[in-house]
Amino acid sequence: VWCFSELVFVKEPQDVTVSRKDPVVLDCQAHGEAPITITWLKNGGKVSENERIYTLSNGSLYISEVEGKKGELSDEGFYQCLALNKHGAILSQKSHLTLATISAFEVQPLSTEVQEGGVARFACKITANPPATVTWEVNRTTLPLVMDRITALPTGVLQIYGVEQKDAGNYRCVATTAANRRKSTEAVLSVIPASDLKPFHKPSIIAGPQNITASLHQTVILECVATGNPKPIISWSRLDHKSIDVFHTRVLGNGNLLISDVRVQHSGVYVCRATIPGTRNFTVAMATLTVLAPPSFVEWPESLTRPRAGTARFACQAEGNPAPKISWLKNGRRIHSNGRIKMYNSKLVINQIIPEDDAIYQCMAENSQGSILSRARLTVVMSEDRPSAPYNVHAETMSSSAILLAWERPLYNSDKVIAYSVHYMKAEGLNNEEYQVVIGNDTTHYIIDDLEPASNYTFYIVAYMPLGASQMSDHVTQHTLEDVPLRAPEISLTSRSPTDILISWLPIPAKYRRGQVVLYRVSFRLSTESKVQVLELPGTADEHLLEGLRPDSLYLVRITAATRVGWGEASLWTSHRTPKATSVRAPKSPELRLEPMNCTTIAVQWQQDAEDPAAVQGYKLYYKEEGQQENGPILLDASDLEYTVSGLDPRRKYHVRLLAYNSMEEGYQADQTVSTPGCVSVRDRMVPPPPPPHHLYAKANTSTSIFLHWGKPAFTSAQLINYTVRCNPVGLQNASLVLYLQTSETHMLVQGLEPKTMYEFAVRLHVDQLSSPWSPVVYHTTLPEAPSGPPVGVKVTLIEDNTALVSWKPPDGPETVVTRYTILYASRKAWIAGEWQVLHREGAMTMALLENLVAGNIYLVKIAASNEVGEGPFSNAVEFAVLPKETSESNQRPKRLDSGDSTAYSDYYHLDQKSMTGIVVGVCIALTCILICILILIYRSKARKASAPKAVQRSTDQLSHTSISLASPNEVEKNIEGIAENEESLLPMIVGNSFIDAKGGSDLIINSYGPVTKTNGKKRWLFFQDAKKAKTEEPQRRFVCLYQP
Repeated sequence: VWCFSELVFVKEPQDVTVSRKDPVVLDCQAHGEAPITITWLKNGGKVSENERIYTLSNGSLYISEVEGKKGELSDEGFYQCLALNKHGAILSQKSHLTLATISAFEVQPLSTEVQEGGVARFACKITANPPATVTWEVNRTTLPLVMDRITALPTGVLQIYGVEQKDAGNYRCVATTAANRRKSTEAVLSVIPASDLKPFHKPSIIAGPQNITASLHQTVILECVATGNPKPIISWSRLDHKSIDVFHTRVLGNGNLLISDVRVQHSGVYVCRATIPGTRNFTVAMATLTVLAPPSFVEWPESLTRPRAGTARFACQAEGNPAPKISWLKNGRRIHSNGRIKMYNSKLVINQIIPEDDAIYQCMAENSQGSILSRARLTVVMSEDRPSAPYNVHAETMSSSAILLAWERPLYNSDKVIAYSVHYMKAEGLNNEEYQVVIGNDTTHYIIDDLEPASNYTFYIVAYMPLGASQMSDHVTQHTLEDVPLRAPEISLTSRSPTDILISWLPIPAKYRRGQVVLYRVSFRLSTESKVQVLELPGTADEHLLEGLRPDSLYLVRITAATRVGWGEASLWTSHRTPKATSVRAPKSPELRLEPMNCTTIAVQWQQDAEDPAAVQGYKLYYKEEGQQENGPILLDASDLEYTVSGLDPRRKYHVRLLAYNSMEEGYQADQTVSTPGCVSVRDRMVPPPPPPHHLYAKANTSTSIFLHWGKPAFTSAQLINYTVRCNPVGLQNASLVLYLQTSETHMLVQGLEPKTMYEFAVRLHVDQLSSPWSPVVYHTTLPEAPSGPPVGVKVTLIEDNTALVSWKPPDGPETVVTRYTILYASRKAWIAGEWQVLHREGAMTMALLENLVAGNIYLVKIAASNEVGEGPFSNAVEFAVLPKETSESNQRPKRLDSGDSTAYSDYYHLDQKSMTGIVVGVCIALTCILICILILIYRSKARKASAPKAVQRSTDQLSHTSISLASPNEVEKNIEGIAENEESLLPMIVGNSFIDAKGGSDLIINSYGPVTKTNGKKRWLFFQDAKKAKTEEPQRRFVCLYQP
């Protein structure tokens, strides 16, 4: 701890009044460790010394000839001396140097005529500095004041009781100062002889006390002059029934109250009472005495010793009238809040103390009566092994409310760092609040995500160790992006004629504007119609006149503002009725102005057009909260130009309607909207915010929902707590799309999210009108969607006698995630029985081998994609044939079939050339035999002729089958196409959940798992049975064999 001789003032300059060209000395002497340098300031700026003005060896300021010229050459002003040594500097109290002046008479005595025995009173008033001494002359001779019936008050009033004939004459007052003397005009006192009859006369106060504002220690006179018959008695009291200070008060003359050395406790309302003796007839007059007092301290700041990066708090309180204004000085210079240094409620708080904070601090309290200062020393203790400052600090804008801050670890003693402190504040303006976030030492970046859009922010980092902290890092400034306006402008609607509406609006406050407004969109419609008309106006406009409207019609108007990012939310519809067409002589709409006085009160002020010829009998006022019923009318007089609407809700928008009326009709109405602010008390600003929720945990439930859970902070008492959850995709550029959800639980299922998207979540709590900071941000990604389509481009290639290669492409869609493929394949016989063979492949593979295939069979293949969420649909079945082993080598080359070719081969086998030749020869021989039989039968008996058509019919059917085999290749192609077109009719019919063999040979019903036995009515699950067993139960089928060379 440093030891030093405290720097203090032995003498400080005092207020002084001098005459022009007179010399003056302003004292200033300081005591402390030498050397001490004295510097003089005038009105806050350094005094320029010359031959006329210079500093004496003892530190006082000497002015040889005081100048009273106007402007910069005048020596009048407030002077202070600044004492400086190696420990710091202190500033003296203010000394007001003024020139002696005297004005012309503001009030001159007036001639009066008084009945003999009555009371005469003369008054004059003049302003002088220092105050002038006022005396009276009669007939230009000094008025003797030895008589009890004559009283001359120091305020410039002359009272003469029991006027006599000899008091008649010319009276004038004389005002004298050290440098000047002024005389008023003369006033004539005429005395009328009194009548013998003196009737009873009630008491009357002809000169009562006036409201007075006096400075501390001045002398105050409250005048009270009363007449009546009999002569009234004057008495004084206080309206608050407190006793009058008898030590400092006395009665002057016949009832004037004089208070000498006035104090603050003398302030109050004084009552003069004039009473007729012996009766209850009295009258009173009252006046308020206000005593102004210079500041005086009730709490002084104390010197402190603090380590680097610590916090220092100085307290200071002063009283006075008017209430003193508290300001703080550091080494004689005024301090401004910069975020790290805060001033509130007369306290000074210095956070993150740095070596430069080691200084002398002064609390200065000042009002119109003077100033006073108190000092305290802050000593900063340094640590030798503290880490160096974080370096390479850089910031990157992420959105309209978020900035990413990154830095490098300190080069020196970085291993001792236990935490980092991120500090940020707005870069523009004064008295901005600085915010601080403490994070662990395991990271060198942080996202600040509660910033205002379209604003510049300054950031710096401090590294902490157990016994201190590093210096501040270099400051960096970064701006947030613009965003859409947070609210619409407040609009005002008036009519100048029955067919128009003038729409005017106020600029959106910067807090809610969130960027530069480039466009306004005005929408309006008749209340009875749904058609909306829209106008777009430039961002510089503040009013627009709608013309050509219907008279006596209710119109609805709303407005929207846009920044370069986009449009904000539109205001609610504001209604306005155009005047009647016959209302051309009705009172015009008043000029309406609304101003929130606090969070529950609105001041309504208006002004009627002075050029409006229509008479105004009064006003009608209506108001309503948007979306609620209207209150009113409130009837007001024609002289009323303001009204206070109270009992409103905070943070609500209200619609106020005002119109003038007379005995003939109602006038044009004026409509305007206004929003009440939120209620913020001093206690709210002083009570620290509650801690944020902790241990925020996120887990994806589905592709569109994430489950959140967090811990409730510990509180000393049970309180109702609500939470706000903030949710938005990472990297969001538009803060208006951030989702805010409310809950009273410590968990929530956030739904309606995008699949396979990373989101960031934060939670804050609200308790007793206080809100905590946001919790640390948690990032989590939603699950991908289950595949919505099947794999595409399924193809099958025979690569060996019993092996085929199936390949495919992933399902369509760039966002589709596949972790596994399922391949189902089976021969036609097994497919009918529901016996599929299953293969699985990882999502990265798009091919598979089908092995152990049986020659001479047709196989079906279909594929589905799946992931952790679920499985997608199967592709269309692809059919391929496995040729018999005795097939010639020319036909054993690999065959490839895909889903596009599957229908052409759905119901026939591939036969080799030898087999086809044998079939053709056999068919030809059969046809020859049939023809011979037909010729023989023609010559049979008549009985046999009757049966011949049947044989012919059978032979014709056989011939039709034979013709297919003997047809030309082109005809075969046509027949194949026909079979393809009728493929649906060749497939088994579906009845309910069962398959019916439509090709004859059995009435057995087969479902997807096998045949259904009718005897016991139960399903037989052949899927799990042996293939041979299933084969014996399969009904016989006939195949049509086609040949195509």
